[in-house]
Amino acid sequence: MTAEALNGSLLVVQTSLTLDGLRQLSDHRFLFFFLFLSAYVFALCSDGLVLVVICTRHSLHKPMYVFVAALLLNSLLGGSAIYPRLLWELLWESGSVLVVLSACACQAWVVYTLGASAFMLLAAMAFDRYVAICRPMRYAAVVSPRAVAALLVFCWLLPAAMVGGTTLLAARQPLCRANVNRLYCDVYSLSRLSCGGSAAQLNEVFALFSSVATVLMPSTFVLFSYSSILYVCLWRTRSFSGKALRTCVPHLLVFLVYSACTAVELLQRRLQGAYQPAFSVLTSVLVVVVPTVLNPVVYGLNMSAITGYVRRLLGSRRTD
Repeated sequence: MTAEALNGSLLVVQTSLTLDGLRQLSDHRFLFFFLFLSAYVFALCSDGLVLVVICTRHSLHKPMYVFVAALLLNSLLGGSAIYPRLLWELLWESGSVLVVLSACACQAWVVYTLGASAFMLLAAMAFDRYVAICRPMRYAAVVSPRAVAALLVFCWLLPAAMVGGTTLLAARQPLCRANVNRLYCDVYSLSRLSCGGSAAQLNEVFALFSSVATVLMPSTFVLFSYSSILYVCLWRTRSFSGKALRTCVPHLLVFLVYSACTAVELLQRRLQGAYQPAFSVLTSVLVVVVPTVLNPVVYGLNMSAITGYVRRLLGSRRTD
C-alpha cells in the first residue's frame, strides 16, 4: 500500500467509527427498547421528583441533601447522554451504527466525566457524614454553604478536566481500527482502537493517573470515612449509633452499586471483551441501567425525610 493510500485509510478511520453493540441486540431490539425506555422514564420521573422535593422544601436545604440532589442530577445527566440516542437507534436501526469520531469522543467524555463525578460526589457525602458524626462540634464551621459549593464545583470540574485530557489524547492519536463492541462510546474503547506507539503509551499513563485521582482516591476516602464512623459508633450509645448509621446506609449502598458496576466493567476489560462482544455489550447495558434505576430507589426509600415529603406531594396531587 502506498503512503497516500495509507494516509487516506487512516483519515477515514479517524473521522468515523462503527458501534457494533446494537447488532448483538438486533434479535430482541424491541424488547431492549422497552427496557431502556422504562428505565429512562423511571429515572426522569423519580430523580426529578426527588430533586423537586429537595429544592422546594426549606428543611432539606442541608449539605447532606444538597449532595444527594447533586448525585441524582449527575445520574440524570449521564442517562440523558446515552438513553435518547440509544432508544432512537434501537427503534430505527437494525445493525451497526456509524458515528462521527468527534461525536463519539464527546459522548465518551460526558459519560466518563459524570461517572468519575459520581465517585467524587460520594466522597463529598462521606466527608459530610464523617464531620457530622466524628466531629459534630466543628460541623457548622467546616461544612459551610461556601464549602459545599466549592466541593460541588471541584467534584465536577476535576473529572471534566482529567477525562477531557484523556479523551483528547485518545481521539487525536492514529486509529487502526474502527469497530467498537459497545452500545455507546467510551474512552477506553477509543484508546483500544489506536495503532500503538508513544502516543498510545502516553494516553494510557494519563488515563491511569486520571482514574487514580477521580475514582481510586475518592473510593479510598469513602472507605476510610465510613470505617471511622463505624469505629465511633461502636463507642457511642445505641440510639446515637442507630441514627448515625441510618444516615450513612443510603450513601454506602449507592457507593457499592457504583463500585460493583465499575468492577464488572474492569473485569470485562481484563478478560479482553473485544473478543467477547456479547459480554462487552452486556456490561455496557448493566452499567447504564443499574445506577440510573437504583439511585432514586435507594434515596427515595431509605431517607425518611425525603420519603415523607414525596408521599405528601403524591398524596396532595391525588387529592387534587
